[in-house]
Amino acid sequence: MELIIIPVVAALLSIFTKGNRWLNTILATAGLGVLLLKFGPSNMDYQSGQWVSIVDVPWLSDVVHFHLGLDGISYLLLLLTNILLPLIVFSVNDHRKPSLVPLALVMQAGLNGVFMAKDGLMFYLFWELAMIPIYFITLIYAERDNFVTTVRFFIYTFIGSLGMLASLIYLYTKTPDASFAFESLMSINLGYTESIWVGAGFLLAFAVKIPLFPFHTWQPNTYTYAPAQGSMLLSGIMLKMGLYGLIRWYMPLAGESIPFYQPIIITLAVIGIVYGALIAMRQEDMKRLVAYSSLSHVGLIAAGIMTMTETGMNGALLQMFVHGVNVVGLFMAIDLIQQTYRGRHFAELGGLAKVNRWFTILFFLIIIGTAAAPLTNGFPGEFMLLKSIFDYDTTYVVFAGLTIILCAVYMLRMFQFSMLGEPQEENKPIALVNTLPLVVIAIMVIVIGIFPQWFIEIFEPAVKNILTTISNTKGVMS
Repeated sequence: MELIIIPVVAALLSIFTKGNRWLNTILATAGLGVLLLKFGPSNMDYQSGQWVSIVDVPWLSDVVHFHLGLDGISYLLLLLTNILLPLIVFSVNDHRKPSLVPLALVMQAGLNGVFMAKDGLMFYLFWELAMIPIYFITLIYAERDNFVTTVRFFIYTFIGSLGMLASLIYLYTKTPDASFAFESLMSINLGYTESIWVGAGFLLAFAVKIPLFPFHTWQPNTYTYAPAQGSMLLSGIMLKMGLYGLIRWYMPLAGESIPFYQPIIITLAVIGIVYGALIAMRQEDMKRLVAYSSLSHVGLIAAGIMTMTETGMNGALLQMFVHGVNVVGLFMAIDLIQQTYRGRHFAELGGLAKVNRWFTILFFLIIIGTAAAPLTNGFPGEFMLLKSIFDYDTTYVVFAGLTIILCAVYMLRMFQFSMLGEPQEENKPIALVNTLPLVVIAIMVIVIGIFPQWFIEIFEPAVKNILTTISNTKGVMS
């Protein structure tokens, strides 16, 4: 409950900080403190792999409960959310954006709820709650008149959410105790045709949020023209809601449909990997390049999840965390470049390394982490994902493996055109204090790359539990 209440209280208090970035960052860090001190591995048994209830009180009679729980998968994504929020809040250094921090903190509450909800309707409500703040962030603080782009984003996600709600309501009508509780929904044995329709509702919502090709058309413009912090929230955390939904809700509740949808989703994911990478290689706008890069990377994660293997699931969860860290670092670095030099297009930049040696080192570490260089955070998860796809189909892995080569090309191209060469004009240095969040991100790039098992050990038992549950109750893997 604290992880829901504290961000909301912090949002209210941030209204009175007058935009002080240090006070706002302290408020945003409160959730992380609770997560580590009360729900850390020393206080919770994540090795059991069970999804343990921490709050369960009736909300709408006995039909809907305010029911929250934790396991290693939830904890990993809560950790990602509550580590990134303070970094994103610290990057807000503009008093002309008074509502941005309160909205981001309300979104933090919604995201925490999504990753803990154990009641189907509660999951849907938190899903929508997380949507509202980012809608206003992208609408109010967009770089240009972004109404059409924002409305397109809203319509896509709203229609997808209705599909998920329809599936949840249908499952509710089938429960013996008329409940939205996860355990009650899990007890239903759907027919094959029923499962395909129920799965379609879930998959529509999750495919839009990920986004999965061809449901991605809202993404490039939204990421490009949203304020930097909006792009960070969308790409770093919010898209993980769709990937989490695949693992937590679609597979256990509509597992009978997995044989039908598995080849379709993997095919679309692999198309997205190649398509996103090829389009990213042609971009001159740094934010747009990272937007298409994100499409490529999450396609690989989605494909790994749908292989239904322990290696694929573990790699996907690790890479979800890594992608969140790296993409926030990239958007943050681009924002600092744009703030200092009033531009982010390749033609407007060059030679920034001459006066920004510290920033250049940090930026390069994040670049090579994104490109999955060995001993960086991107390598272990990407290796596991490609291994799982190879085991599923060797043809798919040929195309999926292009992500390694193409990502290196467009990432190093971005670094070359922005940081190297001769400066367009006399460059001024980026303020060192503004690079503090990048220091944290660069440390994570190295630490996760060298010690990935620290993170895998948190969620691996929960992955085994979910795969066993799907096998036993749905017969998909038997």
